[in-house]
Amino acid sequence: MPEKDKTFTPSKRRFGVLGTGRITRRLIADLQSIDEVEVTAIASREISRAKWCADQHGIPAFVQGYENLIQREDVDAIYIALPPSLHYPFAIATAENKKDLLCEKPFALNSAQMEAIDAAFQKNRWLDATGWLHHPRTQSFANWLKEGSLGKISHLSAALSFYQPFQSNDHRLQPELGGGCLLDLGWYIFGFTRFFMRQMPRSIYADAIVKEGVTQRVNAMLWFENDVTASISCGYDAATRKWFEVAGSAASLICDDFTRPWHDRPTRCWIHEASGKVQSHSFEGNQEQQMIKNFVSGEPLRHLQNQAIDTQRMIDAATLSIESGSKVDLPVMDR
Repeated sequence: MPEKDKTFTPSKRRFGVLGTGRITRRLIADLQSIDEVEVTAIASREISRAKWCADQHGIPAFVQGYENLIQREDVDAIYIALPPSLHYPFAIATAENKKDLLCEKPFALNSAQMEAIDAAFQKNRWLDATGWLHHPRTQSFANWLKEGSLGKISHLSAALSFYQPFQSNDHRLQPELGGGCLLDLGWYIFGFTRFFMRQMPRSIYADAIVKEGVTQRVNAMLWFENDVTASISCGYDAATRKWFEVAGSAASLICDDFTRPWHDRPTRCWIHEASGKVQSHSFEGNQEQQMIKNFVSGEPLRHLQNQAIDTQRMIDAATLSIESGSKVDLPVMDR
């Protein structure tokens, strides 16, 4: 068993929520389903909006202004579900107020911001809210890799898309708020390669279709050590896809719902052996609830934090490649 995080103070964790959007309301239900957690306050820029959401979810306090909530004494941890451009300032404010942080992806706009956030959290815990990393199925992925069930990995591929999944005034259509599919969907597909390779690529080449300053589609090629390659794609201009393949010398691992299980089907994946035999696997579990449990448990988070930091660095490299039109080499980093 891993050693507990020595900075962790065991108690019922009182969460304050920044933002009242759709994704916020979904995670509030997951927070409230965990015995070790209570949601004590929610904040919005508009007091009426904060009150409406508090009333809807039975949250005791509603607050106008995000900084005002972060400073409250009845809050131990902050959940940020704001546009990406607001993650950095309120993450830093959370650290300065000595509270834990659970933040939606992308964790920041770039790796410089992310590294500054990481440095600020000396006494408290932070975690990006990337649910699929916490599903019991993902532990099976890791176990199969460790056991060598796929043989030598040679190539990874992934595609993630939603066709124009926007509501009015959606921040994903506003570049100044961190909009676009690279920071949004790209977080998952670049993170997928980091999870399976447990390392950064040596090089990245990416291109993009951009409309009105917003990335609508991104395609990228990645090169890793030992002749491993990856091809990944994400965008807002194709029907829903959320699949990956990890191809090895003995078998391939295939998943068609890795970011979030289909609501009307079991969480699943398949191993296609070289012989043609197919193993089908299905799993139980709620990834968001497990993520919250992991966050409040006191178990070390450094491996997940490294995953998030490296994901942000890969997105930075992809951004540079898109802007320069050339392949970008990344420094070798030991973890």
